[in-house]
Amino acid sequence: MYRRLTPWIVGTFAVILLSLWSIFPLKEKISLGLDLQGGMHMILRVDTSKLPPEARADAPERALEVIRNRIDQFGVKEPSIHRQGQDEIVVQLPGITDRERALAIVQQVAHLEFRMVSADPELLKKVLAGETVEGYEFLRDAQGEPYLLEKNVPLTGEGLANARVNYGQFGSPEVSFALTPEGSKIFSQLTAANIGRRLAIVLDGRVKSAPVIQSQISDQGQITGRFTQQEALDLALVLKSGALPAPLVVEEERTVGPLLGNDSIQAGVKATGIGLALVFLFMAGYYLLAGLIACVALALNLLLILGVMGMLHATLTLPGIAGIVLTLGMAVDANVLIYERMREEIKLGRTIRQVINNGYDRAFSAILDSNVTTMIAAVILGGLAPLGLDFLNFGSGPIQGFAVTTFFGLLASLFTSVIVTRIIFEALHRAKWLNSIRMLHLIGATKLDFLKPRVICYTVSLLCVVGGLVQFSSLGSRAYGIDFAGGQVQQYHFQKPAPIDSIRSAMKEAGLSEASLQQFGQPNDVIIRTGGDTLKTIQEKLKETFKDGPPELVRVEQVGPSVGKNLRNKAIQAVFWALLSISLYVGFRFRSWSFGVAGIVALLHDVLIAVGALAITGRPISLTVIAALLTIAGYSINDTIVIYDRIRELRRTARKMPFPELINLALNQTLSRTLLTSGVTLLTVLSLFFFGGDILNDFAFALLVGFISGVYSTVYIATPLLLLWEKKR
Repeated sequence: MYRRLTPWIVGTFAVILLSLWSIFPLKEKISLGLDLQGGMHMILRVDTSKLPPEARADAPERALEVIRNRIDQFGVKEPSIHRQGQDEIVVQLPGITDRERALAIVQQVAHLEFRMVSADPELLKKVLAGETVEGYEFLRDAQGEPYLLEKNVPLTGEGLANARVNYGQFGSPEVSFALTPEGSKIFSQLTAANIGRRLAIVLDGRVKSAPVIQSQISDQGQITGRFTQQEALDLALVLKSGALPAPLVVEEERTVGPLLGNDSIQAGVKATGIGLALVFLFMAGYYLLAGLIACVALALNLLLILGVMGMLHATLTLPGIAGIVLTLGMAVDANVLIYERMREEIKLGRTIRQVINNGYDRAFSAILDSNVTTMIAAVILGGLAPLGLDFLNFGSGPIQGFAVTTFFGLLASLFTSVIVTRIIFEALHRAKWLNSIRMLHLIGATKLDFLKPRVICYTVSLLCVVGGLVQFSSLGSRAYGIDFAGGQVQQYHFQKPAPIDSIRSAMKEAGLSEASLQQFGQPNDVIIRTGGDTLKTIQEKLKETFKDGPPELVRVEQVGPSVGKNLRNKAIQAVFWALLSISLYVGFRFRSWSFGVAGIVALLHDVLIAVGALAITGRPISLTVIAALLTIAGYSINDTIVIYDRIRELRRTARKMPFPELINLALNQTLSRTLLTSGVTLLTVLSLFFFGGDILNDFAFALLVGFISGVYSTVYIATPLLLLWEKKR
């Protein structure tokens, strides 16, 4: 395969150049997610329940066009607006943090009507007395003044051609409108026939103004009222863009302020830098020259990930950065497997040529299998979404960003760790610059009996899993984050350490005694959780309570109960399909259902241990935690696959050896690489845990617990289970 190196070297440089071309200019090729640059993410449901059946089918599409027109006039740079499912619309507004205004512009139906006001005061008195008057409808204006309007609507907002802000004789803002030719004809006839009567201008069921018709009006008019400048501008905007065919219900909303976005970027860059540095130091210090070659491959791996993202114009999110950090740690695992294989070949007295060939060839199957299992989890989370393949449709948010960087990062690591490093070794050897391969050896040969305590380990694991599940069940809805339980989360940054008792008293005074308070990360940050949309109430109360230094709103997240239920179902499906897919793959690769089932029992053990640890430490299950659990499912089986691969190999070379002895031999022979591969990956997870910021802390915690549990379950759960089933055969 590598007899002629030149084509391989040329191909590698071509990949590097293509990656560089795909990355730059960086700001144009890779955009930042809303969690990094700040902005709003909304999922809106078009409520067609009150529409006639014939108007329901195309209502979401018409609503989409109206929203797109409004956002375009709102002046948002690079918004994302698209349909999701049957009746949902996803809106992403980068850089927009004025939540109230954005919601008002997007949600306002803007159904405009021109209707005549009854000139008979006796009819109005009857309606006010509770009587019903045929042919009329009773409405009020913003000040509460009553109006009795004719039910006949001669002209609606469909007759408008344009709307803009003007100023009245006292300088107050008003909205002037111009009509289409058809609208002008109707308006001219209407005003000519009703001179001296009042004409009500009704917007979304509320009378905005009711001027007296002084003369015939043909093609223009004004809507007056007690508008502020901003209200007049927004009203003109929604009138120009047209009315929504049906009301919009906010099912999910996430607003991230610029302060949190900047902090997230700094935390992500810091975690990446520290994680890379730790891995570089370990590989160069432990494997010497071979470690430096692995570091070169690691740097190229990062370049390739960014190159693919630039090529696909993918969005970089905070979990996406976590995916990059995690992938870099996993990428080194392949080099550790190769180098440990090389160490065995060196002990057998092989030549350098044989050491290189056998090291790569004999480690390849384990490398491939371990990467594929993690890639399965990434695909289920949406790793192929940029290519149009999003199986469970978790959405285009942060979780998808994690899945994309993880999937393509693992693909890149297969190329860099298996092909690029081998090219470097081959080139150095042929140039006669590599006459020996030296590396440190801290973990010597062992002869431990790993099967002896298996019954104790089964018992301890069962108790830990059951205990964790009992704790999880006892929490009820508190075990879930807002993504699954629904409700609203508001994060505030105070100028001084947040006084929790004062905030709790303020919430009680505002009638929100059920609000949950929690310090988040820094002492100055606090999170307030409520069951519904209480943002305006809480903001006003905090400003009133802390007049000397009102807190800054950092982020808002709101999820409706139906969306939370839907996401919970998707999370369950994701875990199920991940476990099933990995089980089938392992069973297929090792041609034995017992290998697949034993592996699944072990990784299910790791996932449940992580869930129990989250429950015990009071960390809720969120979408990012689900991503961590699926990563645990994909990664924790990696060490198991390495041992299974060695068992398969020993079965061919030591046919007469009793199966218990063969298992122990496989475990002892692979112990060093089991500890080293997991240890290197844990370095990157630790960097995420300590330096990745508060948003990723639960994610990193789940990975830490799951990966450590994975080492234990590989040795004491998955492999001993093979012996149990072997005895039954």
